[in-house]
Amino acid sequence: MQTDKDDPLDKQSIFDVYAKTSEGKLIDIEMQLFNKYDIEKRTLFYWSKRYTSQLSEGDKYRELKKCVTINILNYSFLKNEQYHNIFHLREDRTGISLIDDIEVHFLELPKLDEHSVPSEGGLINWLLFLKSADTSYWEVLKMNEPGLEKAMDTLQYLSQDSDARRLYEARQKYLHDEASMLESAEMEGVKKVAKNMLEMNMDITTIVKATGLTEQEIKGLSKNS
Repeated sequence: MQTDKDDPLDKQSIFDVYAKTSEGKLIDIEMQLFNKYDIEKRTLFYWSKRYTSQLSEGDKYRELKKCVTINILNYSFLKNEQYHNIFHLREDRTGISLIDDIEVHFLELPKLDEHSVPSEGGLINWLLFLKSADTSYWEVLKMNEPGLEKAMDTLQYLSQDSDARRLYEARQKYLHDEASMLESAEMEGVKKVAKNMLEMNMDITTIVKATGLTEQEIKGLSKNS
């Protein structure tokens, strides 16, 4: 198994994990903090690269092993209430599987109620651990899922390490800056739309409803034109 998270400024994910099971199955895990959009295409792109990278020149197709991609998202993506969705390649009407080599998981943290601590083991305990820094119910999670104890100990150890803390703070700064830039870019786009609507002589009430800007902000745009 290997991880790709050495540089806190290289990307907006908390971690990438590339693993291989004893049977040769490939597992890719990525946790994404912000919605960069087109994640379904991005997922298939990197899945295909991982899948095809197994073959060297002259190798046979049957040597290809199953590749599983797991996306842990810190935002809601799919239009349902399930926090865990799994996708395979199947026939649309009958559900017959074409091949089991592709498997994609989406785990959406915002769909979890972090105050509803489960009473049994399983995936949800790990997700609740990842979702919140609130340690008040860690003991319950640890009892439900004993493997979490090592992860919790490691996290607490890293939080006391000066180099790890420096990297963490650098990553946090980068993420805050990036979020601010995204918000600024979105606002500029909204203002541009409002300006175009003004130029089309649309009334201010309609522009307010369409853009979410205030009347004062819209009138300010007309003055700056």
